[in-house]
Amino acid sequence: MTRRARLDPSIFNLPVEKMRAGYYTDKYFVRAREVLLADDHHPRVLMQVFGKAQAYLGGIDEAISILKLCSFDWEDLEVHALYDGDAIEPWETVLTIEGPYDAFAHLETLYVGVLGRRTRVGTNTRWVVEAAHPKEVMFFPARHDHWLVQTGDGYAAHIAGAIGVSTDAQASWWGSEGVGTVPHAMIAAYGGDTVLASQKVAEFMPPDVRLISLVDFDNDSVATTLAVARALGTRLYGVRLDTSGTMVDRSVVPQMGAFVPTGVNPQLVVNVRHALDAEGFQYVKIVVSGGFTVEKIRSFERNKVPCDAYGVGSSLFRGEGSFDFTADVVQVDGQPCAKVGRGYRPNPRLERVS
Repeated sequence: MTRRARLDPSIFNLPVEKMRAGYYTDKYFVRAREVLLADDHHPRVLMQVFGKAQAYLGGIDEAISILKLCSFDWEDLEVHALYDGDAIEPWETVLTIEGPYDAFAHLETLYVGVLGRRTRVGTNTRWVVEAAHPKEVMFFPARHDHWLVQTGDGYAAHIAGAIGVSTDAQASWWGSEGVGTVPHAMIAAYGGDTVLASQKVAEFMPPDVRLISLVDFDNDSVATTLAVARALGTRLYGVRLDTSGTMVDRSVVPQMGAFVPTGVNPQLVVNVRHALDAEGFQYVKIVVSGGFTVEKIRSFERNKVPCDAYGVGSSLFRGEGSFDFTADVVQVDGQPCAKVGRGYRPNPRLERVS
């Protein structure tokens, strides 16, 4: 019995024929398979896949789907794997593939690639979620990378605990949709009037859409926050502080001298929270964004900065660790055969993939 259902392979919309043809694969794997076929040599191997860092596993269902749909004889393969979201240790085996090597030799680049990408995004997101707990984290890095990676990255962030993603593509694998705020561009389209732009969202969007307004357009977040809150009342779910790291918000200027005043800093959040509470808008949430990393979130939480959620972007693609995966043949026809230092490391946590 498996712990939970895996994602159906059809959800990944894989270019199966191109993957089978080796179009996306390092050429030496393609040529290795061609040589084996030309020589009529079909060794049965055990391939072992592992990472070298402590992490939260991502991309495993995607990797399995590549094997299911793009190998040349799935029925002759025996695959064991962990699950997306599993905590893994350095050198821990996360996936094994046993079968004729020529059936899946052309897929190594693909399955280790998706494991590396999704694990990096998922692990970075999990660290942010843990640093922010119990506050919400919104996954906002879509604009920092190619659009084709959105679906899998969004799922990795979802498994890691992100409460919301910014595009429908990122949310598609679990049947949800993107979330967001009143953007700067829309405010500009209404002549720089944040209140009017927010009112238009309230007018034309369904009432179940959380209305969160960006309030830094005029670099006066307190005044803009109060203006929007007065105009929208309880329809306003929250405001988002997104002051540039090269700017000092107007409300912070009189308090400068004992802290770094640029960007979204603790004092700015305190100023906005106090202003809202003083006028009875305690229900309005404060979302902070702009340059937030694990370290900055931890600092905010240590200092009990009164924000309610974090919007995190490009740092989720970078992070501090390396989350590459390696695949090695460790047995051939049932006998040990591996590069020195890369012997078989069985993992009782692996489960047979049906």
